[in-house]
Amino acid sequence: MATPNVKKIGVLRGMETTFPDGLIHHINENYGDKGIHAEFIKLDAVRMDGDPEYAVILDRISHDIPFYRSYLKWAALRGTYVVNNPFWWSADDKFIDNVIAEGAGVAVPKTVILPHKQQLPNTDDTSYRNLKYPLDWDAVFEYIGFPAFLKPHDGGGWRGVSKVNNPDELFKAYNDSGMDCMMLQEGIEFDDYFRCYGVGQAEVRVMRYNPGADNAQTRYTEIDPTPIEPKMLKKVERDVLALCKALGYDFNTVEFAVRDGVPYAIDFMNPAPDANYHTVGKESYEWVIKTVGAFLVKKAKEKRSKKQFSANGVLEPAK
Repeated sequence: MATPNVKKIGVLRGMETTFPDGLIHHINENYGDKGIHAEFIKLDAVRMDGDPEYAVILDRISHDIPFYRSYLKWAALRGTYVVNNPFWWSADDKFIDNVIAEGAGVAVPKTVILPHKQQLPNTDDTSYRNLKYPLDWDAVFEYIGFPAFLKPHDGGGWRGVSKVNNPDELFKAYNDSGMDCMMLQEGIEFDDYFRCYGVGQAEVRVMRYNPGADNAQTRYTEIDPTPIEPKMLKKVERDVLALCKALGYDFNTVEFAVRDGVPYAIDFMNPAPDANYHTVGKESYEWVIKTVGAFLVKKAKEKRSKKQFSANGVLEPAK
């Protein structure tokens, strides 16, 4: 049982088991005698005038549960260090992240964002009179080309993603997209593919990955066994860190499709990246447990004050 002088690390989890269980065991086993205690969070109603009991919180579920997300923002304002920062990633979308990535010197596929196919609740025709109709599809096709991928601008886990090879396939997928805001992205016909952990905006683990494998368990095993060329490894590591720093992510996964020697960042908005022992494998699982654990402990030991928003929307210490 933690004492009042112990720095507490809270883990907010969802359906996953192996990573949060393993992480808490690792932290308590290795840092429990150093003034650190890790535990799963149990929430009641949250009073706005209260104080969180955690120095650090690792968030694995608030992207699905708005109550958790609001709690984490409150905790961050009250001085808790939250991974990942709920203010940063709540502002993200995949289209804007591509623009930011390009500005950070990372290659990304050509991308356009498209209007919602169906009207959203509490809107009518006049709500959309700012849009040109019909869209200039010929210009879109000339810019993006085929094959291409149609995907939600805020999606994850391959939800709603369609590979389209011609305009007819695109229009069918777009018509089926409902109220999602979709983006169309250039398809990168790759000759190599990587999935990479970024932790603490400082540590990177590059893993070969096969997105075309039948299931999650084989995407890390049905791969090219040859070592990654050192120059490519250095470039990918540099790009992972550049993306995580630009987007404010302390724990992220970044996927790269390599075409003609150029790694294109395909997916890099993952507020709760997969770390399941049964999918990523023993070596990567042990690496991510150890590396994330060390980062959370480091942040727990740092002194922090309560935060407030300044006039320009930036979090700063409260006066």
